[in-house]
Amino acid sequence: MNPINGMMDFIRQSPTAFHAVANLQEMLKGQGFRPLNECEPWKLVPGGRYYVTRNQSSLIAFRVPEGEFDHFQLVASHSDSPCFKLKPSAGRDANGYALLNVEKYGGMIMQTWFDRPLSIAGRAVVRTEEGIGTRLVCFDREMALIPNLPIHFNRAVNDGVKLNPQVDMLPVIGAAGTDYKALVAEALGVDDADILGCDLYLVNRDEPRLWGASGEYVAAPRLDDLECAYASVRALLEAKPSNHVDMACVFDNEEVGSGTRQGADSTFLSEVMRRIVAALDGNGQALETTLARSMMLSADNAHGVHPTHPEKYDENNRVALNGGVVVKFNAAQKYTSDGVSQAVFEEICRRAGVPVQRFANRSDIPGGSTLGNIANTHASMITVDIGLAQLSMHSANESAGAHDLAHMISAMRAFYEAEVCVMGDGMIRIRG
Repeated sequence: MNPINGMMDFIRQSPTAFHAVANLQEMLKGQGFRPLNECEPWKLVPGGRYYVTRNQSSLIAFRVPEGEFDHFQLVASHSDSPCFKLKPSAGRDANGYALLNVEKYGGMIMQTWFDRPLSIAGRAVVRTEEGIGTRLVCFDREMALIPNLPIHFNRAVNDGVKLNPQVDMLPVIGAAGTDYKALVAEALGVDDADILGCDLYLVNRDEPRLWGASGEYVAAPRLDDLECAYASVRALLEAKPSNHVDMACVFDNEEVGSGTRQGADSTFLSEVMRRIVAALDGNGQALETTLARSMMLSADNAHGVHPTHPEKYDENNRVALNGGVVVKFNAAQKYTSDGVSQAVFEEICRRAGVPVQRFANRSDIPGGSTLGNIANTHASMITVDIGLAQLSMHSANESAGAHDLAHMISAMRAFYEAEVCVMGDGMIRIRG
């Protein structure tokens, strides 16, 4: 399957982080990866393929080599995207309409959420005979809409209007009296009283699609960062077995700072690494030496230069859609790339024939942050920040180059297959 079509299908079927992780699990299970449970001891075997999830919204998949290993090579991305989350008591009636009381999740461009079909998706926590369990829910139809105020009552709308999320961003779900919880219960086939809690989100219903005169671009919700998450798992599945532990890590909550038990600023990654080493090598110093030899790609999309606002971008470090994989730099270390990690990654890409471009912000415009530097505070290793150039980041719909996904998969596959041998500070050999 063409990777861009596979990614569009993946995004279409992944309205929330919970659904994205569920779909990644299906990809992995189809290739013989076995699930592990954090609540149980792990028995790992040489050549084994495994994955583990946390909170149903983060996932770490890994492949153990047949022989001894001395380091990890991993790709880290995230499963969440900016959107609106329903509050615990979200239903309210006003002026003949049923509204949903929502709050911002992450830093979205709120204006882009007006007047477009929306749905509701996430998970419900339900009472069962076996105990308290969770069920994923997604309404495969248009459920809600956030209406704009007509220009007749807001003549300054095209001059820029400050939006109040408590007032302006409340979606209509139906006529007064519509009970969203009853709809969730009906969709799951359970009684209202058996729904004990929910993590529900508004979902943009727009379909992923190719656009441009030659179909050279792709537009979709949640490209940031489901594109890199999909690429990392697909590359792991395609890569030939290596002599190190290959890992694909997909964390939740990057858009709100990663400070959760399933985020990059948690012990999830370090605990999985520790358990792998403990299951395969009882040496008390093994984890420390293994981490010192390891390397991570922090994969989160990058800002492609805007066609009519190039002045917002550093003139020497602009990147373009379909220009190849982006290496991202920031002197304040919002991105982890340095001369060493850049050189290793770019050399791997050169050998694989993958085009590379470099991005840095203007010095007078602060950029965003990502998860690589955060994850490194718990499991420190050589890291480079990479991504794919896109337009309209954090819009309800984002755009990227339709040819760049193949570049990213090739780069990640080449990284998994190469042997990055860290000999000590500043000395690295690349084999393969």
